[in-house]
Amino acid sequence: MRSCTYLNTDREIPYLGFGVYKLEDGLEAESSVSFAIKNGYRLVDTAPVYKNEESVGRGISRSGVSRKDLFITSKVWNTAQRIGDVEGAFRRSLDRLKLDYFDLYLIHWPVPGCYLSTWKVLEELMYSGRALSIGVSNFDIHHLEEIKRISNVTPAVNQIECHPLCYPKELIDYCQANGILVQAYAPLARGAYFDNDIMCVLGVKYGKTPAQIGLRWAVQKGISVIPKSSSPEHIATNADIFNFEIQDEDMAILDTMNEDLHTSHVPEDLRGIKF
Repeated sequence: MRSCTYLNTDREIPYLGFGVYKLEDGLEAESSVSFAIKNGYRLVDTAPVYKNEESVGRGISRSGVSRKDLFITSKVWNTAQRIGDVEGAFRRSLDRLKLDYFDLYLIHWPVPGCYLSTWKVLEELMYSGRALSIGVSNFDIHHLEEIKRISNVTPAVNQIECHPLCYPKELIDYCQANGILVQAYAPLARGAYFDNDIMCVLGVKYGKTPAQIGLRWAVQKGISVIPKSSSPEHIATNADIFNFEIQDEDMAILDTMNEDLHTSHVPEDLRGIKF
């Protein structure tokens, strides 16, 4: 299996990326990003709400890998959507990261009453060449249908929580049928499945860790993954998923693990709001 796929914009994107959520601003984020890139990661996923963009930018620079060989993603946060400062937020993220463009720029959450107008701004950013592809995060089918209603631009990516314990098959099937790449954040479920009997048995069978089994399960379904770690050992082992294949019968067993377990949560400013 190839380690990359193509977006609906005909741009290549790695199946494996490096997430930086909750990496401590400063040396931890900088060193982790630099180490990940030096060890083969080419996609880095960040966001202003993570409050470590400057450190991530230093890590990217410190890696020594050419910008053209990297795929950098960021997102617009809810506050900027509400106050109509989407382009300003975009520009500030670029400045903090010391970049000229993003390979992918996402709407972080579908803020009611805002996300459609935000999408129109993202279209302008794409047409300007400062965002090579645009997409969304945490969008359900009805949100995607609303975008389809008002726009001819289909999101390139929908970033959602996805792992063997959280497998929203209907949403994934919808995205894949409509040319939207699903990208899984929290693909390791914050470690929630590491001691699961199925994962451990399959880990022994394939000579891999439960984390590697979970990541490979997603990738074989055509889902991009962005695991996060500050441990050099874990960063390296998380990337070692392209030298084996899970058999169909074992993929089916993994599918039975779904229990709609969400290890991430709706942000406080959206709690109690129907969206």
